[in-house]
Amino acid sequence: MFRFLHVADIHLDSPLRGLERYEGAPIEKLRNATRQALRNLVQTAIDEQVAFVVIAGDLYDGDWRDYQTGLFLVGQMGRLRDANIPVFIIAGNHDAANKMTRDLRLPANVTVLGHKKPETFRLDDCQVAIHGQSFATQAVYDDLAAGYPAAQRGWFNIGLLHTCGTGREGHEPYAPCTLDTLRGKHYDYWALGHIHQREILHDDPPIVYSGNLQGRSVRETGPKGCMLVTVDAASRVHVEPRFLDVLRWQHCRVECAGATSTDEVLERVGSAFQNLVRNADDRLLAVRVELTGSCAIHKKLTAKKEQCVNEIRALANETGDAWVEKVLLRTAPQEAIDESCLADGPLGELDQLIAEIHVDHERLMGLGESLAELRRKLPAELQDGPDALDFDNPEQLRIILEQARHILVSRLIPAGGEA
Repeated sequence: MFRFLHVADIHLDSPLRGLERYEGAPIEKLRNATRQALRNLVQTAIDEQVAFVVIAGDLYDGDWRDYQTGLFLVGQMGRLRDANIPVFIIAGNHDAANKMTRDLRLPANVTVLGHKKPETFRLDDCQVAIHGQSFATQAVYDDLAAGYPAAQRGWFNIGLLHTCGTGREGHEPYAPCTLDTLRGKHYDYWALGHIHQREILHDDPPIVYSGNLQGRSVRETGPKGCMLVTVDAASRVHVEPRFLDVLRWQHCRVECAGATSTDEVLERVGSAFQNLVRNADDRLLAVRVELTGSCAIHKKLTAKKEQCVNEIRALANETGDAWVEKVLLRTAPQEAIDESCLADGPLGELDQLIAEIHVDHERLMGLGESLAELRRKLPAELQDGPDALDFDNPEQLRIILEQARHILVSRLIPAGGEA
């Protein structure tokens, strides 16, 4: 029996720009989060007495600003060397061979697999063969997995691959492959990277995304960490997540429908905070609050947005280990739109067009591209920082569409009710 850790997308020392724009941001904790998560990973490897660690790409976020990133990594890998734990790494799109100009000699226990062709390394003690290939350049569109060697008979075979798989919204389509290709290699475990959400694509054999080690923004919510993989004497595999993040991002949607006062809204927000903190595993929470729903006090919330935001920040401070990254006011007036007015005519066509774009990812992202010129004309505070508009984010584009729909329809339907 042996154990190993599967980790990916560490993005060590990933730059977090514009933090000074965020009120009360725990700047030092945010900036050091990826380092502390790596320390946690190393300590877990030592505590669990794993046989080895595999890192499936994007150990770095890109070229180092200085040598401190490399020196920190050397120190952590040295801890694993002292515990006789080897480490096997492939480069992904962020730390591809052509992106890294600085270099430091890594401890002897660390092996970085090459980018010219798939390589195989064997661990005789546990009869493990590790197959993998690094990215040569940032944009790799070939199916690297297709070129991986066949499984070695009598050994436990691990495939180490940085890939988009069959594609994921919000991720570049790098090194695409299919489940059939991966299964066809007859490996015992596939350790995947690139997709930041933890996911088991297939159970037998396990084909697994570990997700990233530490969430870096509100786009990467929930527990983050690595996979602890246990292989028994019969080569049966058990996979379990180990959460190693030090700061956890959460998206907190608070339904305000029916609320008749700001106190009632704040009560709902406070209750939501308490639930989040209760389930945060003692991590500091970075929370984006979104107020939604039709309510009688929509206009009051809009008119006194700054006061509302500060009240919510104060609630987070009272609740405990939580920091509010941003408050989004997505409420709507209480009065509903008479949908019967949208059945025919130009207004109905406009409403149908908005609905179609809302569910069509390609057209939705095309809308974002068409807004690129608008983005360049926005004030600096709207291009970056807590009030930034992100036209590459499909979720935010859908919210903008829904708000535009309500404004257009409510203004274009005359008081008599007919368009």
